[in-house]
Amino acid sequence: MNSINVRHINKNYGGLKALRDISLEINTGELYGLIGPDGAGKTTLFRILTTLILADKGDATVCGMDVRKDWREIRQIVGYMPGRFSLYQDLSIEENLQFFATVFKTTVQENYDLIHDIYVQIEPFAKRRVSKLSGGMKQKLALCCALIHRPRVLFLDEPTTGVDPVSRKEFWDILDRIKAQGITILVSTPYMDEASRCDRISLMRGGELLQTDTPQNIQAAFPYQLWAVRGENMYGLLRDIRTYEDTYSCYAFGDTHHLILKNETDTSALLAFLEKRGYASVDIHPMTPTIEDCFMEFEKEDK
Repeated sequence: MNSINVRHINKNYGGLKALRDISLEINTGELYGLIGPDGAGKTTLFRILTTLILADKGDATVCGMDVRKDWREIRQIVGYMPGRFSLYQDLSIEENLQFFATVFKTTVQENYDLIHDIYVQIEPFAKRRVSKLSGGMKQKLALCCALIHRPRVLFLDEPTTGVDPVSRKEFWDILDRIKAQGITILVSTPYMDEASRCDRISLMRGGELLQTDTPQNIQAAFPYQLWAVRGENMYGLLRDIRTYEDTYSCYAFGDTHHLILKNETDTSALLAFLEKRGYASVDIHPMTPTIEDCFMEFEKEDK
């Protein structure tokens, strides 16, 4: 059974096409990721599915309920953590959590088992005003408030943006535990490296879906041999590799350059080419493409 069905959704803001014929199906209990840069349309899709705005065309259901007709019922069974922190800054951690429990006609005690692993990390600061919390603590509180009524579907819009790497990893570990409770999770992120934590993903750009599959299948379908290149004077190395006649593409990626050759299996000619230009110790070895490599290739093909 699908928790979320989206069929041919379109949304425009004036002359801007925010979503273009979006269709997807998300299974019950799945951890599903929308991966793409700012402006890809992720937040607009979230707001349609949480009944905050209406699509111009197309239709969608959440747990079998129509987002247009059944918006009251949907709001009772979903949890939503928007990209912009939206809890009450003048209230304490404890007061915010109690407020949201009351809104959903439940109590903190009734569903405490669901948030226990998260809440114990911020409980020592329960009396502290939210405005005085760190980014990671605000994130954990927002997640507690989104879960306090035990939703069937959890929507998380870029929950790790602006959070330190350690807190990002902790957050994804928490999502794995929430998924184990049978809750369907739809999460968006601009961080391509987080895609591997999802069961399935959709790559988005400019309001369109570029590809939908498991992260592993997307990586396995990369159509070229990818090479990692390291050496001295990385900037000059990048510039010279790009002038090599057999180079299909080459771009900086962390502490390496990612290279695709037209002649995919032979790097000896390239090494000889670089040696003539004064590069004595260049390391070129095959590598598995990342989701970001795949995204860039899909984007190139789309253009």
